[in-house]
Amino acid sequence: MSEPQQGNGHPSATPVSGVDDGQHRRLAPRPLHRPEVDPTQAAVFGRPRGVEGAFAADRPVLNGNGSVQLVPPTPEALSTAFGRPAGGGDVRLQRPPVDLSGEPEVEPVFWNGEPAGDSWRDPGASAVIGPPAVTEQPAAETGTATAPGPQLSVPELLFGRRVKPLGLVLLMVAALLVGAAGGAAGWLLGRVDNPLTDGGVTLAEVKPGKERPVGSVADIARRVTPSVVSIEFKGGSVAGVGSGVVIDGEGYVLTNDHVIAPAVQDSSARLTVVFTDGKRATAQVVGRDSKTDLAVIKVEVDNPTVLQFGDSDDLQVGDTVLAIGSPLSLSNTVTEGIVSALHRPVTAAGENGGPPITYDAIQTDAAINPGNSGGALVDSSGALVGINSSIRTETGGSVGLGFAISGNYARKISQALIRDGQVKHADMNVNVRSASAETAEGAQVQNVPEGGAAAAAGIQEGDVITRVGDRMVRNAAELTVAVRDHEIGETVPVVLARQGRELTVQVTLRSD
Repeated sequence: MSEPQQGNGHPSATPVSGVDDGQHRRLAPRPLHRPEVDPTQAAVFGRPRGVEGAFAADRPVLNGNGSVQLVPPTPEALSTAFGRPAGGGDVRLQRPPVDLSGEPEVEPVFWNGEPAGDSWRDPGASAVIGPPAVTEQPAAETGTATAPGPQLSVPELLFGRRVKPLGLVLLMVAALLVGAAGGAAGWLLGRVDNPLTDGGVTLAEVKPGKERPVGSVADIARRVTPSVVSIEFKGGSVAGVGSGVVIDGEGYVLTNDHVIAPAVQDSSARLTVVFTDGKRATAQVVGRDSKTDLAVIKVEVDNPTVLQFGDSDDLQVGDTVLAIGSPLSLSNTVTEGIVSALHRPVTAAGENGGPPITYDAIQTDAAINPGNSGGALVDSSGALVGINSSIRTETGGSVGLGFAISGNYARKISQALIRDGQVKHADMNVNVRSASAETAEGAQVQNVPEGGAAAAAGIQEGDVITRVGDRMVRNAAELTVAVRDHEIGETVPVVLARQGRELTVQVTLRSD
């Protein structure tokens, strides 16, 4: 057998073919090559002279008994599990592979240019799963199938052993009896522990109902509330709730213009009228009068409850009035108060830069809040004497200063809106401002446009108007409401102060 070539102590990178011992056994290891030791390194790392073992003779003992401390013996459990089997003889951890028949597999000495069969000898070889360590044939290959084990029954699962059906029935009956006994005991203990309770008590009640005489607040509210409705509107960018009053059997509803104005300006908004019985109906706008904050809408309903107008001119300060509406979205709300003042001129800014709102108002201390707008103000007989419109407050809520458009004026405007869809007002066509002096107060003329009623009557700039007809004028708002009390084309006496003199001129009113 020829020896392989030797160079620097490493096997050649090129496999050599044709060398074999004839029996396909592995070659013996190459001779060990020990290079010469450098004397300098030997002097640094070598054993001292005269020391034969691993430690010097004068090294102190480790365990104090003159011997080196040894590793404790292996526990029996570990030696049994991982030790060599008894009687196994020379059993090595690395054994040559065997085939299924138990014969050792012999690899060739060299591989003739092919990758090595042993991955430990060829680092570039891929991982290969070898034959199983157990040479016995699996049950599937021998044709014998493993039968499934028996399954646990419910009694075995609950009690760990088989139980007779009769035993289960008796156990359930016993559980029911114990539960019933416990419930009965708890009920009895509950009755005994609280002697103040009486399960058979029946409280007495008064059979006759409370008397509500005609004209009482309850009687008025019962008769009036069905004719007062909630007005809801909702669109893409607007939503709100107000109140309204049914004034005609055809479904006409009177309300404030500022209640429906957002819905009119948003084409996607929808007006809905909600009655006290929950019935809902879609409403359409009949007409609007932004100058007096009144509007009329109509709904298609059958036989609605109509609220009749009263004579607001008969009211006196101190008369009892009721405000009915939907404040803060609370429908069918009734508040009681008195008439605090009459002929109170109220001016407010118009919607979206429109003309200012001015009307002759009834002042009341009946609680009025946002949402009451358009609702009814009724007298002690249940007649409509005003349309709730605004409040004066510094907190945003009611402080007893509420204002309603007078019923007589609201009736006049609503009739014009139902007939024509619009309304015209009497006007002097003059611009004024409120003025107050030591001797008089009124509406001072700022300018007189040409072609108007005031110019035709000879009113000049600087004149102070103090009376129109029978009504005293103390400011600009009061002049507006005093003129609107008259009809278009009517001639009324107007008292004014000019350069310290009082003059009376006749003015024929024209349309605004």
